[in-house]
Amino acid sequence: MRVNFNRILRRYGRLSVEKLLIVGCGDLGRRLARRLDPAAFEVHGLRRSDTALPAPIHAVSGDVSERAPTAALLRREAYDVVVATLTPDARSDTGYRRAYVDTMTVLTSELAALSHPPRLVIFVSSTSVYGQNAGEWVDESAPTRPQSFSGRRLLEAERCLLDSGLPGCVVRFSGIYGRGRARLVQQVRDGAGACQAPPQYSNRIHAEDCAGVLQHLMALSRRPGSLAPVYVASDCDPAPLWDVKQWLAGRLGLPPDHLQPSASRGQGKRCSNRLLLSTGYRFQYPDYRSGYGAELDESQNPRSP
Repeated sequence: MRVNFNRILRRYGRLSVEKLLIVGCGDLGRRLARRLDPAAFEVHGLRRSDTALPAPIHAVSGDVSERAPTAALLRREAYDVVVATLTPDARSDTGYRRAYVDTMTVLTSELAALSHPPRLVIFVSSTSVYGQNAGEWVDESAPTRPQSFSGRRLLEAERCLLDSGLPGCVVRFSGIYGRGRARLVQQVRDGAGACQAPPQYSNRIHAEDCAGVLQHLMALSRRPGSLAPVYVASDCDPAPLWDVKQWLAGRLGLPPDHLQPSASRGQGKRCSNRLLLSTGYRFQYPDYRSGYGAELDESQNPRSP
């Protein structure tokens, strides 16, 4: 019989429950909350709207881009861990600036001003901060020269945390897929292919692995000196997009000539997860076949939400 010593210690008051604040608590925040031991974490989910959140998350409403209410919120509760999983209202430069830069500017400055700041702050960013487009491998040390407004704003938001003096890290997720994120599958159904030669590389990570990475880094942060400032989080197979779509077409029962090749828009980049793997994280879905295979199986035999 396995004995959970942490649970026993908490029961008798010798180990405290940590308070986690998930800023912008959407799909990834809910997935993370489901993974955490409720005896170890009291989870608070902050959203701009007052939409209810599922247990065990305590819903909090507020706009972190506004300084006064944010300061009041952070002084009312002492949070041990803060995870920022933000989403813009609009896919525009203004929308990204407000969602990421304005929010992280206020959040980090108000957290740093606390007499007892959190022991860990994580900002969820994206591999769009890299502008490489010739099939290069990129990792945490690669130059960040984003070609889009979204990448530029995310890079600004990263600096807000990395320059704040707060203990924390940035996680750069590649293309997230999973339940409720079926854009690529729909493209395949519609017959939209990709460039065959030269290969156009694609990078992805399942939403469950996103939550798993966040949980892993929260645990890793308890070991002093173990956390790097930046992690690239992408699965272990940055594959040509044509290969991914052809495989999906086969799983969907579509004919071999269903996909139409497209003109080249560059080869993209290939994201290396070597640093993340070196910390001991193991992917639930290490490649597109395992991840999309599970998603397609789920769509044929759906479970209740």
